[in-house]
Amino acid sequence: MSAAVSLRGLTNRPKQERYLVTPEGIEIPIMLASKGSRLGALILDFLFFFLVIYAVVYLVIFVAGGAADTFASDSIEGASGALEFLTILFILFLFFMRYGYFMAMELGPRSATWGKRIVGIRVAARDGGRLTPEAVIARNLLRDIELFMPLVFIMLAPGGEWGSYGVAGAVWFAIFMFFPFFNKDNLRAGDIIAGTWVVEAPRTKLAETMSTSGAAASSGSSTVTGAKYEFGEAELSVYGEHELQVLERLLREDKDEALGPVHETICRKIGWDPGAGDERAFLEAFYAQLRAKLEGDMRFGKRKANKHA
Repeated sequence: MSAAVSLRGLTNRPKQERYLVTPEGIEIPIMLASKGSRLGALILDFLFFFLVIYAVVYLVIFVAGGAADTFASDSIEGASGALEFLTILFILFLFFMRYGYFMAMELGPRSATWGKRIVGIRVAARDGGRLTPEAVIARNLLRDIELFMPLVFIMLAPGGEWGSYGVAGAVWFAIFMFFPFFNKDNLRAGDIIAGTWVVEAPRTKLAETMSTSGAAASSGSSTVTGAKYEFGEAELSVYGEHELQVLERLLREDKDEALGPVHETICRKIGWDPGAGDERAFLEAFYAQLRAKLEGDMRFGKRKANKHA
């Protein structure tokens, strides 16, 4: 499909709704995360961040005390070397926590840190493609400029007084913290550089079956044509959990205008003749059988997050 299939004119859409254009050229509606949910996720992440750091600090102090007692009877050099080694490990730990936590979590299957998962949001690429390592690295490196560096300016103000040094840090901090208020997509500077945005990620459990009629309810038989749709392993393997959730959302919305382009795209992907007039029955059967396959794979410890996995 050379041009994107637009669903924008179907109904009146919420203000925060946007559209991801998939590589197949279909527009999928998504909801932008609110500023409040993004702030809540950041606070939760930093709470988790500092709790882990404090726990490690106490662990290092405990180990360091034991090392000092062990080497005290042998040599001062031995104790000093052990403490230096622990210091190096602690510095490396801080580095990986500062950068690795956010990057590793957002590069995972859910594209979200623990804070984002709790409030129900995730990171997505604005071009509709996969969230690439380059984008995740870029948006998280910008966090240094947006957050960490101005905070350091404020905390290290000479003599503990703000003066021009602290004021500069506060202004710097405020500019980036209020950045999402100056654009309609709630983007922070890191999102603009990386080509990402943060969207709502409804807590949809794979085990909760969608209630449908027609093909899904009758094991693939169409109530319109009587045809029975059955898909093989290779045909069902082209999609994963993400595509299943997108298909479920489209079926729930019950917009016939949106089903045609999706039906045509899936048929082309699996090598079927798309035909016409029986789109819902086909999609319900594909949904039911894809869901059964993914649930069966999960019982054996195999998960397919999306079509790229």
